[in-house]
Amino acid sequence: MRKLILGALLLYIPFSSMAWGMLGHRVVGQIAESYLNPKAAAAIKEILGNETIALASTWADFVRSDKDYDYLTPWHYINVADNLTQQELNAYLAQDTIADAYTKINFLASELKKKDLPKDVKKMYVRLLIHIVGDVHQPMHVSREEDAGGNKIKVFWFGQATNLHSVWDDKLISSEQLSYTEYTNAINFTTPEQRKAWMQQPVSQWIYDSYVIAQKLYGEINSPDPRLSYRYVYDHIAIANQQLLKGGVHLAGILNQIFG
Repeated sequence: MRKLILGALLLYIPFSSMAWGMLGHRVVGQIAESYLNPKAAAAIKEILGNETIALASTWADFVRSDKDYDYLTPWHYINVADNLTQQELNAYLAQDTIADAYTKINFLASELKKKDLPKDVKKMYVRLLIHIVGDVHQPMHVSREEDAGGNKIKVFWFGQATNLHSVWDDKLISSEQLSYTEYTNAINFTTPEQRKAWMQQPVSQWIYDSYVIAQKLYGEINSPDPRLSYRYVYDHIAIANQQLLKGGVHLAGILNQIFG
């Protein structure tokens, strides 16, 4: 009965509350699936069964309707001070012990390498890892605590009141009006050299790249009621697409390292 209630509640979760939204997370997952090595693909299939990485990618947001999982909330983002150099940010991450996206990606990757991890825990951890890797590529998930990652920065999106975080979670990429499979097919183009380089990047580099974008996005909002529409899409959709693509390749890389 509890599962039925939970399933019903999931249908009513607003997409704007989800990092990258359902669309973005599934694009990241679909891209990752295309770059798994055979051993990792087999291991993921054994863990998730018929659930694809794309479908598993949204579990961590859906489960927010169950208060038993409230402790997972800070795992979705990392708060960082403004105007840090890469060296300063890396120094902060080296000392980071807070329950945030950075520490939990490292925790989940380490736990999933354990051979004796119970099957149900392993499934949950894989779902979480898939999701959180996607999260840290959404720039507003590597941003400021004082404005809740842009949630308190009010903007108008095609005349409708919203906030900067929501624009980057879902509204920007949803404006392309594509399904997640169509979106993946439209942006999933990489060279072997590019994939190799991205897969070798540490998680700290992912964080820094998103942080740099977030700092730029903050700097662009310089009026009390910014009105964003077609020009914003034109100026930013390539950045969003690059982050989705990197997210998918990075996710494949970390899964290959764990299970390959």
